[in-house]
This record gives sequence, structure tokens and C-alpha cells, in this order.
Amino acid sequence: MDILFLTQYYPPEVGAPQNRISELAVRFRKEGHRIEVLTAMPNYPQMAILPGYRNKGYVVEETEGVVIHRAWIFVSGNPGTVFRLLNYFSFVITSFCIGWLRLSRFDLIICESPPLFLGITAVLLKWLKGSRLLFNVSDLWPESAETLGLVTNRFLLRSATRLEEWIYRNADLITGQTRGIIRNISGRFPQKPYFWLKNGVDLALYHPGKSLPGWRKETGIPPDDFVVFYGGILGYAQGLEVLLQAAGILKQDPHIRFILAGEGPVKGNLIRIAREQNLSNVTFLPAFPKFRMPEVISAIDLPVIPLRRLDLFRGAIPSKIFEHLAMRKPILLGVEGEAKELFIDEGNCGLAYVPEDARDLVRQLQRFRDDPDLYRRLAENAYIYVSGHFDREQIFREFQAFLQEHLNGASDS
Repeated sequence: MDILFLTQYYPPEVGAPQNRISELAVRFRKEGHRIEVLTAMPNYPQMAILPGYRNKGYVVEETEGVVIHRAWIFVSGNPGTVFRLLNYFSFVITSFCIGWLRLSRFDLIICESPPLFLGITAVLLKWLKGSRLLFNVSDLWPESAETLGLVTNRFLLRSATRLEEWIYRNADLITGQTRGIIRNISGRFPQKPYFWLKNGVDLALYHPGKSLPGWRKETGIPPDDFVVFYGGILGYAQGLEVLLQAAGILKQDPHIRFILAGEGPVKGNLIRIAREQNLSNVTFLPAFPKFRMPEVISAIDLPVIPLRRLDLFRGAIPSKIFEHLAMRKPILLGVEGEAKELFIDEGNCGLAYVPEDARDLVRQLQRFRDDPDLYRRLAENAYIYVSGHFDREQIFREFQAFLQEHLNGASDS
């Protein structure tokens, strides 16, 4: 089968969509399929084109047998709505032109959303190339943008909703990263075939119990400090102010350290707050490359997974959960809904605190620190649960079976 992955985000950028799509592409290639990727010049989350790609309109490269086409994209450090729309629509235009003029026909186009607008390119290329379209939704738009207050213009929101529905109608298959996403879309378009393409972890990359002390020495963290760690996008959705509030409550405890590692639009503001409040127990670090994550996770004590307390996020499953569980690290989860049901209530992989409630976060954190038996029990549960339910190899096999059933069935009819 010939498959085109259409996505605005792809390695060397870091992030959940980038990792998931690149791993899928490589796995399909190893199965003997022809795989190509149409993506943008790498720039996220720094919002600056990476060296080696600047001032270029089109680049073709190959990694692990996957051919990658990179198109020009408008990038600005300004987070305003107009600049974000220019960013999205510039890639809609350049990806369409390259897809139409430079790429051959594909049996299947797999389009990653968000950004929702890339669905325009996907549908047009589907028609021009005679392909089938699988639309993968990792975040519901425009619902997320409206709830987070990122887009408030009613005309834009209504237009985006009509676009969203037009894309779903023109997709042959729809996948989503959470059951909540699938429920939302299938309730509106029940006739479509759906698959829960859940995030997971490549267990071969993680070795729980293996001590890798170099990272603590490198960052100057004393070996007896209890390290509370957040790694990922420093964005609006995460509500990371709660970590600074918790650090303020625990400022007098000399052996608890909060580390926030990553980049994103709110990083500057978080650093400013930490300085103003003299939070010497908070450390900010840049994002780590994927290959270093096992070393980093082995050296921390408690990963914290926060989101803002919004109904929108009751169906969210932050992807950073999986790698921590694979390293036998129990989690401190500040997410209600589906994530809590899976990883706390069912998997018993950690403890939960009320989202955006710093005092509850501190209470649960202290339970971990003060009860080693509880910590060890939840850590063992974490590995058992993730390996049994979220192994990427098994997820890939189930996804393959879904495609074979629906694509073969459509061709036979």
C-alpha cells in the first residue's frame, strides 16, 4: 500500500504527534509499504525555523526508508490569532501545491489534526489523487480553541465548525487519540468507521530499574532531593501555574525540587512568576531530545501531569503519561475524566489531585514522599498496566487490522 502522512509537525520537532506519526511511518515502511510524509519546515515549539532549513521553499530527505517532503511555512514568534492563522494557512497552501504538483498517487492519505485547516489540503489531494482519506484527530477543533479562549471571534468559530464538519463528511475513516474524541465525532457522524488510535509507548526504548545517574550530576541536583518533574509543552492548556503555587507552599522544604522542562508560549511568564516569588526550588530546563528521556525519567522521583480544570479536557489523555509508566514511575495526575478513569481508577498507576488545586497537589505529593511502600506498589502497577494496554507494537497491529478490514472492504464493493 502507498501511504502519505500529511502533518504540519514532524521530527526533528519534539512532541506527541511528531513521535506518534514518525513511529507509525517507520513501522509501515518496515512492513513493506511505500511511505512518504508531507510536512512543514521544522519550527515547533520554538516558532523559529531550525538551522539547515531556513530560507528554503522545499526540501526532500529520507529517514529510515521514509521519504519526507518539507514545505515552506510562515513562522512568527507573535502568538496573536492573525499570526497563528497565517502560520496554519501558509502550510495549507504550500502543502497543497507540493502535494498536487510533486507527489504521485497514494492509496491512503493520513492527515493529522490539529491544525484543523490542514484538512482542506487533505480533502483536495484525496480528490485529485483518487486516494482514500483517514483523518486523525488528536484534539477537537474549534472546540479547544474556543474553550481555552485562543479564538474568540464568533465568525471565525462558526466558519471553523462548518469546515470541521465538511472534513469529517469527506473523510473515509476517522481515528482519534482518546475515546472521548471518538464519542464526540461519532455522535455527529455515526456512519463513519472509527478507530481509537491511542497513544502508547515503545517498550523496547525503556528499561525500568536501570539507574542512569548522569542527569542529576549534569543539572546539579543533589542525590537526596525529591524531584517533582514536568516535561513537555509549556502551554496554556496545562495550567502550569499550579506547580509554581505548590512550590510556593513547599518553599521551606529544602529537599523538594520542581523541574519544568520544555518550551512553549507561557514559558517566559512562568519564569517571571518564579523570579518575582523567589521560588528557588523551581528549575526551568530546555526540552530534551527523545533519546535522553529514559535517562531523565530514571533520575526523577515523581512526574506530574497537569491540565486546566475544563470540561474539554475530561476526554484528554496526555501522551507524556506513557513513558513515565514504562519506566516504573507512578504519576501524580491533575486531569479529570478519561485519563483518571484509566490510569488511577482502573490501572492504579498513581494518585490524582484536583486540577488547578495547589494544596491538593501538595497533599498527594507528600503521600508519595512519605510512604515508600505506596510509591513502590503504584510504580509496579504502572509498568504492568502500560505494558498490557498501551504497547505501541500491539496498537500498530490493531490499527493495521482496522485498515485492512475497511480499505479492502471498500475496494471489494
